[in-house]
Amino acid sequence: MADKKPSPPIWNAERLRIATDAAGVALWMWHVDTDAIAMDERAHELWGVSDGHVTFEDLSARIHPLDLDRVRAVFAATREILGPYEVDFRILHHDHVRWISARGRGNDHGIVGRTMFGVFLNVTERKMAEEARELITGEMAHRIRNLFSIASALAAISARSAATPEEMSRDLTQRLIALGRAQNLALPALSEQRAAVPLGDLLGVLFAPYVEESVGERVRIDVPNWTVGEKSVTTLALVVHELATNSIKYGALSNSVGTLDVSGVAHDTELIVTWAERGGPPVVHSDMPAGFGTQLILRTISSQLGGTIAFEWAKEGVTVTLTMNKGRLGA
Repeated sequence: MADKKPSPPIWNAERLRIATDAAGVALWMWHVDTDAIAMDERAHELWGVSDGHVTFEDLSARIHPLDLDRVRAVFAATREILGPYEVDFRILHHDHVRWISARGRGNDHGIVGRTMFGVFLNVTERKMAEEARELITGEMAHRIRNLFSIASALAAISARSAATPEEMSRDLTQRLIALGRAQNLALPALSEQRAAVPLGDLLGVLFAPYVEESVGERVRIDVPNWTVGEKSVTTLALVVHELATNSIKYGALSNSVGTLDVSGVAHDTELIVTWAERGGPPVVHSDMPAGFGTQLILRTISSQLGGTIAFEWAKEGVTVTLTMNKGRLGA
């Protein structure tokens, strides 16, 4: 006797609800004449709005201002769009940002009683992963550009003090080796254990490639005897390396007479380090948005060292004030 074919599944409302809950799908329907939007419980929680009918204007108040005009344009065009549409945008949910993907079908496809249907998906984790990949890619490109600039500047420094090509070769080689040590602190191998080091020693290693004399002549370091923990060595090295790169390209370390004073003072919970450049080219502060390198150190200081960074663009030289949490720095 032949096997009986299994009965087709019955997709009743209860089973569909189980499936959408498992997939994290939030449901909405939009009345195209009244602009009223009805949403299920998951959608109300996703948007952070109370139960009941809402309008597109109600939801618009929660859309991130940088995305609002784009979302308005997309939803206004949905009735003319052939086939499925999808739009990703940010909403302000209490004190943080969420990414939502709104999906449906345009050209009045599936419209019932002047009502269109669609879904919302919480895509915050995916967007954060995409942003992290973009940040890593941008940081890699930025550091490659910096390394070319640094190599050119180090060659110029070596040429100033060398009497023969052989002396220049030896000096440049030593500087590149020192740069390699500094880079190793900033970007260690994934398997490498970072040791805790005194703050002054760490700064001495990081500055070594950039000065013609020994550290202590053009670069003066006077900081508290505070130990930088193994988790924070890489973070602080990235910040100092970025500031030193800017100095050798545009500031006090770009010529043979400029000086840099790095001093610090410890308070109860904070360590404040002041970076003061003098004797370099006249400082010209731009009102343009901060570049990638500046954005990078701002994020690093805030998120990983629990502190702040402030720039003072005096004509005689830039002054940078780093405020760091002592507990974070020592971790």
